[in-house]
This record gives sequence, structure tokens and C-alpha cells, in this order.
Amino acid sequence: MTCQNCGNESPAGNSTCPYCGAVGDEPADRKHKVFVHKTVNLEAGRPVVEVAMNRCREVIDDAIRNKINVITFIHGYGSSGKGGVIRSECRQALLFMKSKKIISDYIAGEDFNKRSGRVRALLQRYSQLVKDRNLNQGNQGITLVIVF
Repeated sequence: MTCQNCGNESPAGNSTCPYCGAVGDEPADRKHKVFVHKTVNLEAGRPVVEVAMNRCREVIDDAIRNKINVITFIHGYGSSGKGGVIRSECRQALLFMKSKKIISDYIAGEDFNKRSGRVRALLQRYSQLVKDRNLNQGNQGITLVIVF
């Protein structure tokens, strides 16, 4: 049986997916869930914070409408060495969106490594992310958004 939510195979007869916890039966015609991952550079063109944040919200709205699973936002780290404004504003907005259940979760680039339980669960759900070039790199200039 293939889970409708995450696309992972689970033993027949299980009503709950052992990978993502989704409950329900699968339609007979469904073979696997399509995985869509989009990368968006929020700092392209050196926008002011408001423009970058509008772009962030537009991309998330588009991802929800078009069933995109994961978005990687490139927001940079900032030239100050303390983290850039776009980075901090983006992560604050994502925290708010997570609390309102607009997005499922987000993972800071510096935490995107196989040692993290949240990342291991994400990799089980979307095994294609194992090949992501940012995995285990500690990249503070990106954030992954798990849409749903």
C-alpha cells in the first residue's frame, strides 16, 4: 500500500502510515505521490525586505495551490556576519505561518542534516531530498519549507 500523504510504501492492512502518521485508505489507481521541490532566491536583485517578504508569501500561496511539497528559500546570511534582515524576517514569517497551519514546517539550512530527527522524518517522507546539495552543509543562507 502507498500512503496518499507521503508516497512511502507501508505494509498492507495498516490504516496509519508508519512514516508520516497519515490515516486512510489509498485509491486503487494511485501508484505513488509526485514530489515537487522548488527553489526560490529571495535575495535576487537585492530587494528591500518588504519586496522579499511579499515574494515569500506569493511563493507559498502558489505552492499551496499547485501542490508543491517543499520550497527552498535562498535568503542569504547577510554581510554583517550576524544574519541578514531578509533571513530573520523570512524565518519569523514562517514561524507565524506554521503556528497558523498555513505550512507544515520549516527547517533552517544550518539544521538540515541527517542527524536531526525532524530531517530524518522529512527524508523518510520525501526520499528525493537525500540528493539535495544542501543536506549536511550547514548553509545558514537557506530555509526549507514543508508545505503539506
